[in-house]
Amino acid sequence: MAASKLYPDAKSALADLVADGRTLAVGGFGLCGIPEALIAALRDSGAKGLTVISNNAGVDGFGLGQLLETRQIHKMISSYVGENKEFERQFLAGELELEFNPQGTLAERLRAGGAGIPAFYTATGYGTVVAQDKETREFNGKHYVLETALTADIALVKAWKADAAGNLVFRKTARNFNPACAMAGKVCVAEVEEVVELGAIEPDQVHLPGIYVDRIVHNPTPEKRIEQRTVRAEGGN
Repeated sequence: MAASKLYPDAKSALADLVADGRTLAVGGFGLCGIPEALIAALRDSGAKGLTVISNNAGVDGFGLGQLLETRQIHKMISSYVGENKEFERQFLAGELELEFNPQGTLAERLRAGGAGIPAFYTATGYGTVVAQDKETREFNGKHYVLETALTADIALVKAWKADAAGNLVFRKTARNFNPACAMAGKVCVAEVEEVVELGAIEPDQVHLPGIYVDRIVHNPTPEKRIEQRTVRAEGGN
């Protein structure tokens, strides 16, 4: 019988994976669909010099923002960084390396990495600083930039539901970058809210096949912090 993919907690799931200098792909968009428990365990591991591929770096004090505060991240490969003051401070002070990507380009670089495609051409960024020092080429009268694929030593993702084989179902917006990050990682650890028996998920409902998932951590009560709370003023329309 195959060994179980389910680990008792985030710490044990990362114990023999995390080390200084690792590259990690971390799912999420803002604070939606982030692997909260796995990020906290990564912080507690004390690993330094990390390269993190993620759409953004959370917010100050939560999500990947915790790893910025502890100075564990050496380089971010990101698309959006506007919600994190510490990110801004470290970058402007020359303390944090940043590889900036258009959001669609970042998603496609991860997808390509997971699919075994080494590089691709995209029109996005041509004629801007994004294309600096990159190969460009013309196809059918339009100019394109060559972008390389992204892969990671470890992928940390968040899903709603998993079965014993690691087949994952994501919930609504939390599907964002998580599948692409999972496929781009050499080892994928998935944090999930529900764990069900094999066969309980209809095959047509599987968003990410278990072949991509190596370890599962059950976190039934994530905090799910709201990034920006906007409410209507009393008496407003």
